[in-house]
This record gives sequence, C-alpha cells and structure tokens, in this order.
Amino acid sequence: MIKVLNSCRRKLTVLRSRPSWLVLLTILGFVTFLSIGGLRQPPLKAQYVPTAASSNIWEYASFPVENFQTYTSGYGYRTSPVTGEPQFHRGLDMAAPLGSYVRNWWEGRVVALSDHTACGTMIKIQSGQWQHIYCHLMGSVEESPQGRYLMDREGGIILWQGQEIPVGARIGRVGMTGRTTGPHLHWELKHRGQYIDPGLVIKEMFRYQASS
Repeated sequence: MIKVLNSCRRKLTVLRSRPSWLVLLTILGFVTFLSIGGLRQPPLKAQYVPTAASSNIWEYASFPVENFQTYTSGYGYRTSPVTGEPQFHRGLDMAAPLGSYVRNWWEGRVVALSDHTACGTMIKIQSGQWQHIYCHLMGSVEESPQGRYLMDREGGIILWQGQEIPVGARIGRVGMTGRTTGPHLHWELKHRGQYIDPGLVIKEMFRYQASS
C-alpha cells in the first residue's frame, strides 16, 4: 500500500486553479470519516504559487468557514433532519454562528448563483475540474444589466457570476436560507461531475497543514 501511495503521489501534478487529487482521494476512500477540529486557517489573501518541486499540494487550500464549531452531518446516507426520511447527503455540514464568514476553498470562477432552492442562497465555483458549492448563505441573488450577482449588504459582500475569486477570499456568510434547521455551511465538492466526500479533503488538508 505504501509503495502504491508513493507512486500515486509522484504522478500528481500541481496546476494553478486545477488541483489533481482524485487518485489520492480514491485511495483514501475506504477511510471512515472522523470529525476533526482546530484546522489552521490560511491568511485571507493566501497566494498559490505552484512549483515543480512542490510536494504539498494542500498547502494553500482554505478551510471554508470562519468561527467553525462542529461538523453536524457528514457525506453519505442519513435521516433527513427536516423530513425524517432516509436520504443521501451529498455534502458536509459545518456549524458556525450566524453571520460567520465563508471563505473560498480554492481559487476559481463563479459559475452559478441562486437563491430559490432547498440549498438557499448558493454559490458554485469552478476550479479546473473541481466544483465547490456553498449553501444556506445570507443575502440574495439579484439581476442587473451587467449580470447576476449575490448581494449581502450587512456583510459587505457583492459577488458576480463570472468573477474570478482567489483562494481564502470571503465570499459570503453563514445563514439559514433554504431548507435548514440551524445556521451552518453545507459544502459540496465535485470532480469531473462526480461528487466527492468533502470529509476526505478536509482530513488531507489537516494532515498536511498541521505538519507544516
């Protein structure tokens, strides 16, 4: 297993705006998700400067919520807290006080904004072959001649669809929009259109960043 893991790591290529970690996540897929806390958060304007010699592909990824309290629901099957029915939960729920800022996990472009589904006020960001989705945010989505944008006046957030967002930038605030029973960030990750367990990503970020 160690030999295989080392071989996979050598093949990983660090590209700007295109983290390539699916092989590593597949190897880690059998690991049971464990709750973790105290992840060191990067500075607001962290810069990602990839080099050929870089061995830490997680160094500049940002933890997605400030004032984190606990994980309230992981990825996978669960009983819905709203309907009481079995359902597959496609993201990771992170509780935080109402109004806590949400940060962009990886640099990328805003490809969708909405506020009319169970996800509530939502941001979807494309980073190469990855998509990261943020739900239940404060504010609302508005239309203008210049395009669609998310407006959260009290939080000082204006985010335009099509806008390029650096890693670690504040993109919204934890709210209770959509179908939710309490303030939290529902965070989803997709790679090449396939959902990925965000818990595996958080664990790998923690392992690398805690040792640096």
